[in-house]
Amino acid sequence: MITLHHLNNSRSQRILWLLEELGLEYAIERHQRDPRTLQAPASLRAIHPLGKAPVITEDGLTLAETGAIVDYLTEKTGRFGPPASGTTRWRYRHFLHYAEGSAMPPLVMKLVFSRIPAGMPRLLRPLMRPVFAKLDRVFLEPQLQLHADYWEQALEESGWFAGPDITAADIMMSFPLETARSRVGFDARPNCRAFLDQIHARPAYIKALEVGGAYAYA
Repeated sequence: MITLHHLNNSRSQRILWLLEELGLEYAIERHQRDPRTLQAPASLRAIHPLGKAPVITEDGLTLAETGAIVDYLTEKTGRFGPPASGTTRWRYRHFLHYAEGSAMPPLVMKLVFSRIPAGMPRLLRPLMRPVFAKLDRVFLEPQLQLHADYWEQALEESGWFAGPDITAADIMMSFPLETARSRVGFDARPNCRAFLDQIHARPAYIKALEVGGAYAYA
């Protein structure tokens, strides 16, 4: 049986959702972030050397990285994966890798930049806050707006990222859009809002929330 090592408020929520969509039998091992540092606990390092989530184990296999786990599960079941051929197949592959390779880094940087000044010595905080605010305004914000515009355009045709129906590429893209909603804003991006509305209404998504526990981005 598949065991998912699940970390609260993390990328592993996508794997929990995919497992529910695929109807696979699985067990879940829950791990909680440190409430002060928000870092993953040491218990995850006992499962995989990187100590990150998600991780799955099955039949002697220990597999980390969301995209690799998605490939494993879709190949195992033959569902939610790429079309057999054509341009849509490569669109699927693009968004499967783009989600973590290009979309998430500026979102993570925005979060980190917002927290660095608070962790500095008290006397330095008034000096460094304007520096990080300018980095955010000049460098990060234009990048995030560029990505959000790209998502809005990509969803225009069908409401999904890789073809007329939902695929694992959409599940991969859910986390960037969920985290961007509060950090970028979708007021002028109806396709992005509609995408989040339709995934949040799916029975498998709702069941994954019930199983996984509190998830700040839903």
